[in-house]
Amino acid sequence: MLLFLKFLLAHILGDFVFQPEKWVKNKEEKKVKSVKLYYHIALHALFLVLILQFNFKKYWLAFLLIICSHYLIDLLKLYLQKKNTKRIWFFIDQILHLLLLAFATSFYVDFSLSPKNLITNPILLLIVFLLLVIFVSSIVIKIIITQWNPENKKENDDSLAKAGRYIGILERLFVFTFVITNHWEAIGFLLAAKSVFRFGDLTSSKDRKLTEYILIGTLLSFGIAIFLGVLYLYTLKFI
Repeated sequence: MLLFLKFLLAHILGDFVFQPEKWVKNKEEKKVKSVKLYYHIALHALFLVLILQFNFKKYWLAFLLIICSHYLIDLLKLYLQKKNTKRIWFFIDQILHLLLLAFATSFYVDFSLSPKNLITNPILLLIVFLLLVIFVSSIVIKIIITQWNPENKKENDDSLAKAGRYIGILERLFVFTFVITNHWEAIGFLLAAKSVFRFGDLTSSKDRKLTEYILIGTLLSFGIAIFLGVLYLYTLKFI
């Protein structure tokens, strides 16, 4: 559905692309008193207005539902999550947001997740999937593997972390491109090349925890990119 994709695009931009990590930390510390929480909600409202082309008169009900529910869901997560349940509440939070987006869409169209109703704009569809590959996947992978983060960090971890993030983005873009262009053999070559250059050094350093940590992150990165590529091709059939 075109309208659902527009709502989803606004959500991805507000929750993943333009929300700095310091905003997240500030919200967790100050909760309802956090100014960043209201910046975050205002940003969502702005993206909704822009993507809906200022057609507030037609979509005012969906606009209010999405913005108000987003605020309440975020507050629910901030007050109920604990240090050891942050990962669980991240996924609960996102599932609730998506359900509300679907509910808001149902006000205007006969919304259904069946394949015959997935007809939409191919350019917008590609943009959404690219954002999923670049930004959403990065956050999801980080949330999942944080529990295995090696404790013995080195002094140059900051630079390596940034390098690892960009390597992950590039590899997911490559894998996604290979899948949608039907060049599956290139994925194996990419994985082999990364294994040689990345895991060779890790093995020689005899840091088993760090090696396993990087391996889990790599497999998640490749797996998510392949899944999104296959899902994109499947959805594209109905356009």
